[in-house]
Amino acid sequence: MPQVTWKGVITFGLVSVPVQLYAATEEHSGPALHQVHAKDGSRIRMKRFCEAEDKEVPYGEIAKGHESADGRQVVLDEEDLAELPLPSKKVVDVLAFVPAESIDPLMYSKAYYVATADKAPAKPYVLLRDALRASGQIAVTKVTMRTRESLAVLRVHEDTLVLQTCLWPDEVRSAQGMAPDEKVTVRPQELKMARSLMDTLSEDFDLSALHDEYQLALQELIDAKLAGVEAPHLEEQAGGGEAEVIDLMAVLRSSVKAAKGEHGRGAKGGRAAGSAADAEDAEAAQDAASGGGAAKRTRNASARRSGAAAKKSTKAPAKKAATKKAAPRKAS
Repeated sequence: MPQVTWKGVITFGLVSVPVQLYAATEEHSGPALHQVHAKDGSRIRMKRFCEAEDKEVPYGEIAKGHESADGRQVVLDEEDLAELPLPSKKVVDVLAFVPAESIDPLMYSKAYYVATADKAPAKPYVLLRDALRASGQIAVTKVTMRTRESLAVLRVHEDTLVLQTCLWPDEVRSAQGMAPDEKVTVRPQELKMARSLMDTLSEDFDLSALHDEYQLALQELIDAKLAGVEAPHLEEQAGGGEAEVIDLMAVLRSSVKAAKGEHGRGAKGGRAAGSAADAEDAEAAQDAASGGGAAKRTRNASARRSGAAAKKSTKAPAKKAATKKAAPRKAS
């Protein structure tokens, strides 16, 4: 059981639900790395150092400070901060109920499982949960976590309430100017082919099977170093080069074909060796995903096929001629 992060009460109207919060997620940062001196491997320590007195300062003497635009310094201690009003302290104050799609996912931050507090009745909790589920809505709230008031939403995950802290609306930057400026016309055929590629890539997709490959590779590197053996060398995937003008429909067709081939080989339980044409199509699809090089690879693939066909056609007459010359010698 994870540690309790927060205890308080959810209030909506005259209904109160005593609850406690538990962190719903955890980030796997991989093996812990710390700073060392490259020369001898000794640890590098960070110290709290006072510039004015030129000495290290104990944690008990540390306060908060703010420097104004004109360079003046304001010092705030714990008593100053404790006197600030926090109406949402120890309370999840429900402000409104809104459709889930009305909150942009950009605003979502950290998630907490909401559990009933010790010896608290379960009925108010179940009432709020079932009401949210039946309405398809989420509750917009305010809550103070530590010393910071946050916007948050209450929503249902399986049979549990989840409190998801959010950014304030003015903390989300504008996306103006991010989209391409030029006017682009997408043909219906291109859109249809893109949807076909989306459907093919989505077949048998299992999100739970994904993992952090960098974290695993880092652990292998550390294990190799500890064992005194050569570290494994992994091939780095080629990144996209400069953008080129490409035949979008040709690349989409190649992408769909490569994706279907990949699903087919997976269904048979192994990777069968594909033809040279399939490999080239997959290579072109990879270039399309990275944003460059597809047109050049497609031209190179066509040139290789044409060259191979021409070479084969020129060899065939030579073989026949050799047979005719050999025949008289055999007769004599």
